[in-house]
Amino acid sequence: MRDEVDGLVEAWGKERPDLDVQPLSVLSRISRLARHLDRARRAVFAAHALEPWEFDVLTALRRAGDPYELSPGRLLRATLVTSGTMTNRIDRLAAAGLVERHPDPADKRGVLVRLTGAGLTRVDAAFADLLHREHAILDVMSGTDRETLAGLLRTLLVPFDSGD
Repeated sequence: MRDEVDGLVEAWGKERPDLDVQPLSVLSRISRLARHLDRARRAVFAAHALEPWEFDVLTALRRAGDPYELSPGRLLRATLVTSGTMTNRIDRLAAAGLVERHPDPADKRGVLVRLTGAGLTRVDAAFADLLHREHAILDVMSGTDRETLAGLLRTLLVPFDSGD
């Protein structure tokens, strides 16, 4: 079985035999796969009238558990965006009827962002469809291979997530 990366690696190996192009065989595949996954995810989100950033905010609230609310500060940490960006996102989601702002009973100056019924319904449907699509993508691999791949990818990802 060959893919486009095999040709890329071979071509670079011939053109630049002085360089070890082996990292391309792994990282180019990860990069190409990321683009394909992004397209697949965007298609699922679009089917539910959601942008990727909307899905990120709504799923952060959904994962918080009932009553599906977080402070804007916790939301921005969960989604890795700036305060101004989060404020804009909350405004847009509230205008769409997917979230509401409520006073924070523990902090008179604070607010909490909560999923509305419509937001909960939409994010649950989008998440279920996303998982269905991702299962279909992974169906070419055995369960053991999936676990092995997940572990190997974790090894590569941990240094980035830990800030090293």
